[in-house]
Amino acid sequence: MELKIGTRLTLESIHSERFEKFHCKIVELKNQVIYIDYPINTVTKKTAFLLDGAQFRATITNQQGSFAFKTEVLGRVVKNIPMIILSCPPREEFIKVQRRQFVRVNTSVDVAVEFNNQYFQFVTDDISAGGLALILKSSVVFKENDDVKLTIVLPYKNREIRYVRTEAKVIRIFERNGIKLASLELIETDEVDKQYIVRFCFERQLLNRNKELNI
Repeated sequence: MELKIGTRLTLESIHSERFEKFHCKIVELKNQVIYIDYPINTVTKKTAFLLDGAQFRATITNQQGSFAFKTEVLGRVVKNIPMIILSCPPREEFIKVQRRQFVRVNTSVDVAVEFNNQYFQFVTDDISAGGLALILKSSVVFKENDDVKLTIVLPYKNREIRYVRTEAKVIRIFERNGIKLASLELIETDEVDKQYIVRFCFERQLLNRNKELNI
């Protein structure tokens, strides 16, 4: 596993009361130290100022797969650009990240899609924390490989409602049993929002199972 200048990192806070995730890029490497540009908070989209001593789980993805390691903020320095200094363990301490499989349930939830400053309303055919399928009752302006923004409405059995806002990529537009569908992969989803979807899917899975048993 080799790090290079320009490699993108995802930083997830650990040992912190509030979960936060950031994107940044390696701009310089030296021994067991990484210099990154100032990271961007994935939720607020604002530049973050990380405190010295703060610890994170760093993840990188390349052709070999995804790898994670623990890192700590050592300080900051200004050269051509302002940079944050992170510790970097030996490469043998990098951990291979296995792709997580999420529970997918067939259920209808409302989803608002934003594409090219236009807004569309759809209902899902199925959903998981990794992606969803939308039922298309008319032609749409987006196509395969387009990036869109979603607002997913999650109603829980206790009448609580959560709104998950995330980006997604259109993977495939197809027909099944005479119904036109769009398959989307969720990307840049906040970990807290992902857990909301996981919770919702488990609730719906249990509800569907109970209905089957009562038939």
